[in-house]
Amino acid sequence: MILNERYHFSKDKLKENIKFSIIIPAHNEEKYLEKCLDSIAAASKLFENQVEVIVVLNRCTDRTEEIAKSYNCITLKNTDKNLSKIRNAGVEIARGEIIVTIDADNLMTEKMLSDVEKYLTTGKYIGGGVTGKFERISLGIIVSVLLLIVPLLFKYGAISVGIFWCYKKDFKSIKGFNENMLMAEDADFAKRLKEWGKKNRKKYGTIKNGMITSCRRFDKYGDWALLKRPQMILAYLKGTDQKYANEAYYENQQR
Repeated sequence: MILNERYHFSKDKLKENIKFSIIIPAHNEEKYLEKCLDSIAAASKLFENQVEVIVVLNRCTDRTEEIAKSYNCITLKNTDKNLSKIRNAGVEIARGEIIVTIDADNLMTEKMLSDVEKYLTTGKYIGGGVTGKFERISLGIIVSVLLLIVPLLFKYGAISVGIFWCYKKDFKSIKGFNENMLMAEDADFAKRLKEWGKKNRKKYGTIKNGMITSCRRFDKYGDWALLKRPQMILAYLKGTDQKYANEAYYENQQR
């Protein structure tokens, strides 16, 4: 949903009623960030002055910072080529009791934040991830996704990723994202959050239809990309290959 007027997120340091801190890692995201922020704005309607958005500017050389500031986002500069460090840096300055992470090229649905609040206030959930749909679909995308998901399923178990949500205290308890992981850090985080939930007799939740996933990597490399490049699947399973992490996350933005 694109709002008619530019939405301004909460940035007043004197206010103490921030409920949600939404963390967005951003490396040259001028083509995508505005739509992502509009989707967050639509999901924030019921939480006026309770949502802050922290955009972690990772070596940006385009208009990403300008766009973030036009929405009154909190911005933080970072030079790491490590998504775990980038997200953790954003959480470190977050004021909200609930942490939500989203990538700059993805969109959250209008009910996303309401669903997060509903799940967490029951006291039954430690946090969790979401399911959603791709902005477009093809047989190649389905096959490529399965080629990646099935091996990760065997390694990390049944988890949902995409957008993460949990209380900040629980994020801190599991020490956030594993900064030794360069790829599949999201699956690793989900597994550890799920294990932390079991220790606290809480479930790992999955919010259905909570997001729309970008297809930009398929647009660039082709819908059958992972079938043609099994070494990328192996890199995700290994999780520590800087060369493939650079290709997947940092050499991919400007197009």
